[in-house]
Amino acid sequence: MNLLRIYCRLPDESLRCEWVCVDEDRAPITGGGQLEGQLADLLQCARHGRAGRVQLIIPAAQVLLTRARLPPAAKRRASAILAFAVEEETLREPDANQVSWIGFTGDDDVLAVVDRKQLQYWLDALDAAGMRVDGMYCETLLLPWIAGEWSLAWDGREGFVRTGEFEGAATDCGSQASPPLSLQLMLEEAEKRGARPVSIALYVMAPADESAEERMLTPDIDAWQRELGVTIRLGGDWDWRKGLTDASVNLLRERKRGRIFPGLTARLRPAAWIVGSALALHAIALAADWTLLASEQRALRQQMESRFRATFPDAVAVVDPALQMRRKLAEARHAAGVPDSGDFLPMIEMAAVSLKESAPGSLRAITYEDARMTLELAAIDEAAIRHIVARLRENGLSVDVPPVPAEAGTGVVVINLRAS
Repeated sequence: MNLLRIYCRLPDESLRCEWVCVDEDRAPITGGGQLEGQLADLLQCARHGRAGRVQLIIPAAQVLLTRARLPPAAKRRASAILAFAVEEETLREPDANQVSWIGFTGDDDVLAVVDRKQLQYWLDALDAAGMRVDGMYCETLLLPWIAGEWSLAWDGREGFVRTGEFEGAATDCGSQASPPLSLQLMLEEAEKRGARPVSIALYVMAPADESAEERMLTPDIDAWQRELGVTIRLGGDWDWRKGLTDASVNLLRERKRGRIFPGLTARLRPAAWIVGSALALHAIALAADWTLLASEQRALRQQMESRFRATFPDAVAVVDPALQMRRKLAEARHAAGVPDSGDFLPMIEMAAVSLKESAPGSLRAITYEDARMTLELAAIDEAAIRHIVARLRENGLSVDVPPVPAEAGTGVVVINLRAS
């Protein structure tokens, strides 16, 4: 299977690019120029022999690798959600960034940020050319790296450095005798975190400006070591065409997932219909049950109202048949000289029986009015309160214990009683 790698500079809307086609059976084919001008070569390369893959390599200066502290599930969110995590650092609208979660560094998450509009411009151009992009990789993370050492790619004037498995950045300008200032600042920051590298592996790459053939690519190693205070070793030549993308992080994983979801949705559609039908049947059954219960309630109320009117034909209006029936019964008992369960003496007797096992002095006050009694208890624990409430209910009283506000701090428990 052949592999087509395209090195695209996102801000270049003229679609100038470099590319290499790697085939396991043939020598690599390289090319460059405008995408429109090289379209025939690219298509021939991509379609030659067996079906191939197309990968984009984004220059280090056009990908921001940054740390952020995210919630546990945030890395599975869409780029539009992750973009808010880098809004302050990029000073741009979240919609302007294509953000991908790429891994962990200690307790922090690492995000890769790319200009969304520029990236989409290239993707649309490649789609129009009939090439589906399988992966997008940051040039920084293609540079070889080992733990405890940084890797620096240098073209004689500027370059980029890889500082960790998922971290790195582009450098500013330097010279043969003086390293880039940004590299010095990165070393100082790493020293504050206790992560200063033991050494820096220097890789020499060809300058982007082909006219600068006289430029001295390799810097003065001794001068750089004195400036940076860290050992520098030569790691050899560097070319983006030789970077191992299979071991790097694909920044288009979210885009690829989007192609899978339509097929998955089609396979799940029958299950969704079954679940929807079951929920609809459940809703219909619930509505029918509620209607039946409401009808039974109305029938019971009408029956109670009919019995009340039959017993007390002089009643003008019936609002609450049960309550009005109890009040009429109490009036009849009082007229006959018989005490009612809502009178003070029967209620205080039942309360006394229920409180006989309580500690002396726990009952502070008793209030009675209109068949309602209130008990105020003090210096009593929760278990004793539950026991008293249970005894009161066993003796035929309706009990209500309102919650005591936490800020009250009085230690007084109020129990409201009325006859059942």
